[in-house]
Amino acid sequence: MFSSALRFGAIAQWLHWATVIFVIAAWLLGVFGDSLPGKLAQTAGLFVHMAAGLLVFLLAVTRLAWRSIDVTRYVNINVTARARLLLIASKVTHLSLYTLLIIVPLVGIGVQFANGNSLPVFGLFQIASPWVADRPFARSLKKIHELLAHTLMAVAALHAAAALFHHWVLGDRTLLRMLPGK
Repeated sequence: MFSSALRFGAIAQWLHWATVIFVIAAWLLGVFGDSLPGKLAQTAGLFVHMAAGLLVFLLAVTRLAWRSIDVTRYVNINVTARARLLLIASKVTHLSLYTLLIIVPLVGIGVQFANGNSLPVFGLFQIASPWVADRPFARSLKKIHELLAHTLMAVAALHAAAALFHHWVLGDRTLLRMLPGK
């Protein structure tokens, strides 16, 4: 359940891969949702997009909380300059990912509210918009939401590429630590 120096724990792995799935789903529906056949499918796609976005936000907050509980300390006295550089790059990438995982859904909520629409929460209830509809502001927010979502995908792709680089070039356990199984 908890992480060790050799592997991330089951909870950290589950939170990571669930986030991956919901980020990809939300992004795909955000980019291609208007191409779904028919108004009903487009409306359903938007609903799923918003639900996936809310799940991304909740998973990011949960991951941050879990990281504060599931702390694995790495002690390496003989750290090379290259290792220090990789550690800094890793920390900047993770900070960027967590920031985007929180900000992208929040800006998406802002788009919904700026349009004067309530926010459906998984079909269970709705949160009424606290704002009067402001379509020009909503369009501006939507462009920011889209730009940030594309940035999130680019940073996530960089993160995945770094894991593959660690595995195939550096030959370390970085990728294996996050994969389920033994």
